[in-house]
Amino acid sequence: MRILLVGAGGVGDAIAKIAARRTFYDTITVSDYDVARAERTVGWIRARHGEEVASRFRTAAIDASDPDSVEAVAREHRATHVMNAVEPKFVPTIFAGAFAAGADYLDMAMSLSEPHPTDPYEKTGVKLGDDQFALRGDWEAAGRLALVGMGVEPGLSDVFARYAADELFSSIGELGTRDGANLVVRDEAGNEIFAPSFSIWTTIEECLNPPVVFEKDTGWFTTPPFSEPEVFDFPEGIGPVECVNVEHEEVLLMPRWLDAKRVTFKYGLGEEFIGVLKTLHLLGLDSTTPVRVRSAGGPAEVAPRDVVAAALPDPATIGPLMTGKTCAGVNVTGIGVDGAPREVYLYHVSDNEWTMREYDCQCVVWQTALNPVIALELLAKGAWRGTGVLGPEAFPARPFLELMERPEHDGGYGQAWGMREAR
Repeated sequence: MRILLVGAGGVGDAIAKIAARRTFYDTITVSDYDVARAERTVGWIRARHGEEVASRFRTAAIDASDPDSVEAVAREHRATHVMNAVEPKFVPTIFAGAFAAGADYLDMAMSLSEPHPTDPYEKTGVKLGDDQFALRGDWEAAGRLALVGMGVEPGLSDVFARYAADELFSSIGELGTRDGANLVVRDEAGNEIFAPSFSIWTTIEECLNPPVVFEKDTGWFTTPPFSEPEVFDFPEGIGPVECVNVEHEEVLLMPRWLDAKRVTFKYGLGEEFIGVLKTLHLLGLDSTTPVRVRSAGGPAEVAPRDVVAAALPDPATIGPLMTGKTCAGVNVTGIGVDGAPREVYLYHVSDNEWTMREYDCQCVVWQTALNPVIALELLAKGAWRGTGVLGPEAFPARPFLELMERPEHDGGYGQAWGMREAR
């Protein structure tokens, strides 16, 4: 397996660092528009693991917005798999470039949605991933695989959902992905600051778009942003967090392969974060449409959302200033295999202190990066197989979870996952 990793930002950097401990691939080419970022990642691997490990890594410049550039770099490095680790706005071009190069493809966030033109808070328009699923016939005919939504959420949450459907439930009422954390970022003076732990560009997209809900009797529909608030008690010391509906890929992926009466995604944002997002929307700063501005160098056109992203700390750099844990999981209700009502929360918790110590990565990007590396290893070993455009729930969950939790000294990743039964 020869992997082209597109993007050496927070998640891409973490993918490379996690993969450096594994041996299932021949080479990984770390590519970025700013090749210095890719070189920095490989330099860290060399310093931490030595020249023998670093020799399996390459670096390259790439333009993720240009499918021809993606194809050219993939062909130059004879990539068998293209791993997309950049903003979801680049999904179409990387997706196309990988296909043109004859490589398989993985991503952690799918092609973007477009709200319904007249009823955005009731009806879906173009849904997340629709543009990719429209091309599944081409990928099937070529005998190639596009594994989409293979991060943590979506990704690990979908694996948990498949595990619940296969082994824990005879029928499922709701698959409810629930994400929460107790993370705090402080400046050098100890003052708490506003610094999102994940890409603000992506966060704005998810949180201000109409959330999608799936119900078996009616299909997919939308609600207003931040709808249906609930307090969810997260495990391992995180505690109760208010969660709200947010647009997310799980709701679009799970019903394609799993039988459930209802599928939801709720994110623990917190009152302050919701307030900031509402203000950005009110001021038009969430827009991706360029506006003309005056600057010292003369008039320029910039997208307001890009300005917001540039003004905030890079999520990849805030790890030393952050404390706490983040939790990703899916809450499943329904009828257990014994015929009795059952409710379980399947989850994984990532501790920032541990990820910083072990990988020099903050916990949110590290937790996201872990799962595509596991998926790549399963594909390399033949434990997962498929063609077309497939989500994580299209594959058996047990091989993934067993490899994830097996100790590192025994060939696994040493990441325990939990299952909490409702009382």
